[in-house]
Amino acid sequence: MNDDTYNMLATCGEGLYKEKGSKFIAETFIVMNEEEAKAAVASVKKKYFDARHHCYAYMIGPDKKVFRSSDDGEPSGTAGKPILNQILSKDVTNVCIVVTRYFGGIKLGTSGLINAYKTAARDALDNSSIVEKTINEIYSLEFAYPLMNEVMRIMKEENLEQRNPLFELDCYLEFSTRKNAASKIFDKFNNLYGVKITHINTM
Repeated sequence: MNDDTYNMLATCGEGLYKEKGSKFIAETFIVMNEEEAKAAVASVKKKYFDARHHCYAYMIGPDKKVFRSSDDGEPSGTAGKPILNQILSKDVTNVCIVVTRYFGGIKLGTSGLINAYKTAARDALDNSSIVEKTINEIYSLEFAYPLMNEVMRIMKEENLEQRNPLFELDCYLEFSTRKNAASKIFDKFNNLYGVKITHINTM
């Protein structure tokens, strides 16, 4: 497995689980930051305003370092964590899952709740489509016009697509490359006298 790839949703899905009158409605969302995750939770709360619980979990970033789960009033560890565990088992990121519960009048117990939230979340993920993405490093190049041919030779050799080009006496362009190839390409441009290469960000 490449260490510069990750999985995320291409399309969102819904899931449903019913137990002893209680109904658990799950929805997946594509989120790129915590603000979008919070907005997704808020939209579900508004949509199912008369429900008792809106439990959720999200995971963000190719490195999966940003994550959170919430039981939203359910007994500790019975809702948010089972939802998060489904995200982990599917190995996806940039995703938020919200499971709304309509209480049916009969308590399900700890194991019953865990199973309900887990199953609803898994159903929603199974109804979502998943795509593999690459982690890309974005760089900029600055160089004098006479170096154009040398720069373009490397761009062609490495099959790099230029972005935001500005070709005057002083030239500028940006390109992205897969993380695994980044150090090799950086060295190629860095060893070209008169070319300044700068890392912009990781996507």
